[in-house]
Amino acid sequence: MTKTGILFPGQGSQEKGMGRDVAEADSAALDLWKLAERESGLPLREIYWDGEESDMADTRALQPALTVVNLTLWMAVRDKLAPAATAGHSLGEFASLGAAGVLDVEDCVRAVILRGRLMAESGGAGHGMAAVVKLPQDKVEEIVAEAVKLSGAELRIANYNTPAQFVISGEKEALDAAEPLVKEARGRAIRLAVSGAFHSPLIKEAADEFAAFLEGLAWREPAFPVFHNATALPEPDPDAILTVMQRQMTSSVLWVQTVQAMRALGVNDFVEVGPKGVLTKMLKPNLAPDEDWTARAVGSLAQAGEL
Repeated sequence: MTKTGILFPGQGSQEKGMGRDVAEADSAALDLWKLAERESGLPLREIYWDGEESDMADTRALQPALTVVNLTLWMAVRDKLAPAATAGHSLGEFASLGAAGVLDVEDCVRAVILRGRLMAESGGAGHGMAAVVKLPQDKVEEIVAEAVKLSGAELRIANYNTPAQFVISGEKEALDAAEPLVKEARGRAIRLAVSGAFHSPLIKEAADEFAAFLEGLAWREPAFPVFHNATALPEPDPDAILTVMQRQMTSSVLWVQTVQAMRALGVNDFVEVGPKGVLTKMLKPNLAPDEDWTARAVGSLAQAGEL
């Protein structure tokens, strides 16, 4: 029996021209772009359809633009799929909420406009993030603990992407202490071009403001399970979903655990809805190679037509 799980990507999945084909073919999709531009005050189509790639990483523009792309691609495929579950990576979790009907798509866009602005403003010169690859989880945890001890500064694992790909987030002193430890363990640390220590307690002030905003939205029961980054579990109750989402900005992204939990539910057909297919590529290291599962990426109108 086929059980389909829908995956929505987050920051890092952006690409030039994303979502343009869907918007030009569907007036409802175009309207969502216009809503995002109106409420953000940013020329999102100009940036992502005709602009320079160097301008596409600004989280204030990226969060609403990528969410619109994810949601409008979902609108193009939803009648062809019967999801058993959904999950989104970090920012992508808001598209999951829209797809499952927990939030109106318009409220999803409004939420990520504020989320992007707050995250951009939460950064400081002394905060940052780094990808750590080629090391197992227990070694990365050991390095983080040692870096905190050496520096006396805040550091945590922000993203559990695959069993050998993590993101650490915290204060510069702790990141500086962690990098030689990673090298000594024969791993690789890559400092990320971000403005803050996202998915860590260092952005609590921004997260508190965002949590207050989320309370004002209309939350509904999901049409199908939404697996959450902070817990790697679904929540059927709208109040419980709100509580989990209020923690999302400061909680770690438990992506390895999320994908494995979806597989344990019986999901054996993963469909990534969003540009680039980043999450599709991450499935293989997260799932047992001898298991019978498939993965597809839908990043364009043409690919949507192939479903």
